[in-house]
Formats: sequence, structure tokens, C-alpha cells
Amino acid sequence: MKTIAVIGAGTMGNGIAHVFAQNGFEVNLIDIAQVSLDKGLATIAKNLDRMISKGIIEEGVKNNTLGNITTFTDLKKGVQKTDLVVEAATENLETKLQIFKNLDEICNANSILATNTSSISITQIAAATQRPDKVIGMHFMNPVPIMKLVEIIRGYSTSDEITKTIMELSKQLGKIPTEVNDYPGFVANRILMPMINEAIETLYNQVAGVQEIDTVMKLGMAHPMGPLQLADFIGLDVCLSILKVMYDGFKNPKYAPCPLLVNMVMAGKLGVKSGEGFYDYSESRKAEKVSAQFS
Repeated sequence: MKTIAVIGAGTMGNGIAHVFAQNGFEVNLIDIAQVSLDKGLATIAKNLDRMISKGIIEEGVKNNTLGNITTFTDLKKGVQKTDLVVEAATENLETKLQIFKNLDEICNANSILATNTSSISITQIAAATQRPDKVIGMHFMNPVPIMKLVEIIRGYSTSDEITKTIMELSKQLGKIPTEVNDYPGFVANRILMPMINEAIETLYNQVAGVQEIDTVMKLGMAHPMGPLQLADFIGLDVCLSILKVMYDGFKNPKYAPCPLLVNMVMAGKLGVKSGEGFYDYSESRKAEKVSAQFS
């Protein structure tokens, strides 16, 4: 494989583009808005600068990485002549089905179509195409340049050959691929999201406060980040969406989203991306912290 297309320049998309480009692949980064592409490239550059400051890479690696990325707002132009397309658009079934229907019509017949979905059925996505044997899940973890795991999810019709190809490709990126079967939430989110939801229930039932809950999980369970802070970083809307997929898929009440999570999403309190979730990430709060450090 030589040329990779990544659809979506958001947090996951620009991270996926980053790791492919840094490992020598030509990357076509695609988004409907040029402002999103510009923001995505700026994020990649900032993350590369951080790696340089830590002595992980040299300046030349940054230049080569950015040089390997070309941006497109036209889907057809961006995916033509690519060996693999990785979709990293919003976690919405209808959006993904439409994207894959379009990809199937305009991509090379031999192109592999992958999705970075964290919960939606690969089999259902593949059914929107005429090449279900070439559709597979590549669930990268956030932040993509740092986290080693990639969940490789086989749909019902995904071929052994395609699975082997994607497993080997993931290793070329310095990742550790783990093959899982196609059930709601796969492995990572099937275990993680009920834990996050239970932490929210614990807060909702006033058992303890936000910092207290996170402190117990960090110090008592050796988690690097508490579940409520992690939910903020994932995005509360994303957490809600994944829980809904699992609840609809299993019809098990243990996956039903906590009312507090539902209300926070409806109120626009989505976590880091909105400036407020279980914690305050607003600019005024940042200014307070800076002031406190120098007072």
C-alpha cells in the first residue's frame, strides 16, 4: 500500500492521517470544510512539535510528515487511486452508510474500505456496498499518535485476506492490532462505556462528587485518568451515542444511558470540545489556573 485516504479531519481523522504520514504513506486528508482541514493540519503540526521538544523525532520527520499529506474537500478527487480509505467521520449510522455507498461507487474496485467507528456494526456498514468482503473496522484509540492499540473488527463477510492485510498494515504503523468480532461496542467500548456510565450514575445518585469519583478510580484502580475526565475527553455526545448503539443492539438495561448524561448532552455540555462537561475547560478557567500558578 502506498496511498491512503482519510475521511474527516477531526480529532480521530487528523490523528490517523498523522500516523500514516509519519510512517511514509501518502495521505489524502478529506473533509467537507477547508477550515476543518486547516485546523487538522495545525493540530498535526502542533503534535509533531511536541514530539520534537521531547526528543522523540527530529525536525526533518515533521517536514516529511506534513509533506506526505494533501488535503481535499472533494471526496471523489480525494479517494481516487487510493489503496485504502479510512472513514473517521461523525459517529452516526446514516452518515456512515451514505459515505460508504458513495465510496463503493467511486473507489477503485480493489480499494479496501475501513471505518474507525467505535461501536457501529461493520456488517451493517458493509451492506451499503457491493464489496462487503473488503470492508473492515480499524478502531484507533485517542490520541492516535500515542496509543498503541488498534481494534481490527471483521464484518460478517470480511475476507481473511483483507483482515490479514490490515493487521500487517497496522503493525507497519507501530501499532498493536487486536482482532475482534462484530458486536455492538466491540471490546474496548463494550467494557469502557458501562464503566463511564456507572461513574455518571454514581454522581447522579450523589454518592460522591466528580473529583472524588475520579480520585478513587485513579488511586484505587491505577487508572491514568478518572472515568468522568475521560468522558469529557472522549466527548459526552460520543459516549451517549455509543451507549445508545449498545442498548439498541443488546436490549439490555445495563447499557441504558444515565439521565444525567442525556441532560448534559442536550444542554450542550459535551466536555473538552464545548469547554465544559464534568470539568470546566473554558478560557476563563484556564486564565484562573495560570494566575494561581504565579500568585
